[in-house]
Amino acid sequence: MSFKRLEADDFVISSDSVAGVVWSTNNPTLTTFFTSSTQVTSTSGKFYIDVYNTASTLSGSAAQFALTYGNNLGSGSTNYNQLVNGASPSSTIYGQWQDLAIGDENTNFIFGAITSSEFFAISLERARYKEKILLGSLTLKISGGLNTISLTDNSAYVSSVQFNAAGRVFQLISGSAGVRFTGSATTADGYSLNSGSYGWLLPDIGTIILNPLALSAPLAGGGAGLTYSGSATGFATSSINELPFITLFKAISGSGAGAASFKLNSEETISSNYIFVRPRSSEFNYSENPSFISGSTGEVLYSQFINSPQTYITTVGLYNDNNELLAVAKLSRPLPKDFTKEALVRVKLDF
Repeated sequence: MSFKRLEADDFVISSDSVAGVVWSTNNPTLTTFFTSSTQVTSTSGKFYIDVYNTASTLSGSAAQFALTYGNNLGSGSTNYNQLVNGASPSSTIYGQWQDLAIGDENTNFIFGAITSSEFFAISLERARYKEKILLGSLTLKISGGLNTISLTDNSAYVSSVQFNAAGRVFQLISGSAGVRFTGSATTADGYSLNSGSYGWLLPDIGTIILNPLALSAPLAGGGAGLTYSGSATGFATSSINELPFITLFKAISGSGAGAASFKLNSEETISSNYIFVRPRSSEFNYSENPSFISGSTGEVLYSQFINSPQTYITTVGLYNDNNELLAVAKLSRPLPKDFTKEALVRVKLDF
């Protein structure tokens, strides 16, 4: 075994972006949506619902994303205590997402230039994506019964990226696969008329925040005409028939009207550390292998190998200064080495 200290110019770091499919169907477009009746009727079903690619009882079924609704006034869900108005699952969800997405419990959500005290959230199952959402890959169709709208992110149209506690923030606009639609029902930015953007894309935490005001707007205002049990001005919780995120589920799954379609891809940055090992002509020509050197005397066993040695490089080991083995690289085939040959071995470490 021979050792050689690596120099600074023997190391090169490179990063590559790798895109992948989000959904467990291995298809970038999800067209079937199911919920679990057990989960819907459980305690957690008051706060959110999981959405599956097939019936949750079937083999191969897996949660794809979760839906929830938050309201600063507690509207859209039954109060924990009917004597305490405004304290409900929706108000709890609103406070949690204020901390997670905004980082300030005293700041409301702002969609475009419109401030809202309510929102819908689509949170991807963490196992579905690698590192983050691939910008420009989103196409989400939402049908409110009166109209079907298609949403995407505005990442292709911003010159500077907005950040908050959840990382990067992009506005949702009318469009498909990163390309905006504009028309009489939307602004030049692709926002809904009078309601701001359709929400946020938070790619670094795999979340889509939807603006209920824009979704509930009529066709002439660029909305889907979504009617749900909740509003920014309050709701009589005693007369709730359907939780808001159940209504959103129907609007996404197409059970209300229109074809269901949710297209999304993920992205992962893979960093590679390239290490160049350079055996010079005068190096690595002798071996400590027992077939080469006598273990008892340390002499070369064959006299012809003294001035004209022949070795084969098969493995490269990387050690730290404490002589601890950190990584091992195996060559695809033995590399012959003698005084007339030099080699360049490139070791690639992905992390």
